[in-house]
Amino acid sequence: MTETTTPVARFGAVTLDCADPAELAAFYSAVLGLPVLYSSDDFVYVGKEGAPSLAFARLDGYRQPTWPDPETEKQAHLDLGVDDLDAAQARLLELGAKEPASQPQPDRWRVLIDPAGHPFCISTGV
Repeated sequence: MTETTTPVARFGAVTLDCADPAELAAFYSAVLGLPVLYSSDDFVYVGKEGAPSLAFARLDGYRQPTWPDPETEKQAHLDLGVDDLDAAQARLLELGAKEPASQPQPDRWRVLIDPAGHPFCISTGV
């Protein structure tokens, strides 16, 4: 039996890196019947208001995964919504996350590394 704990975060989105976020978002929007909730040149969200979303982020030099051939591994990360970036980051570090040396936009969102080495983001905007 597992203990029930107070959650640290809300599940916000799964973000897929790609060369063209608008193109990939249009595909998944049509496949899943989900509207575009946010769009910029480098980032697009599709989903339903108040529900976890699917997002697409431009990655310069993106190389398409060659799975199951391991030459270019699969690429994805989780976006988690939090109420307080500093408090959530501290708690996640206590739980075993690691902090990378660089933070692209630490005032808006933070990148952390899970115990298996996968990056994930926390943000108050999710």
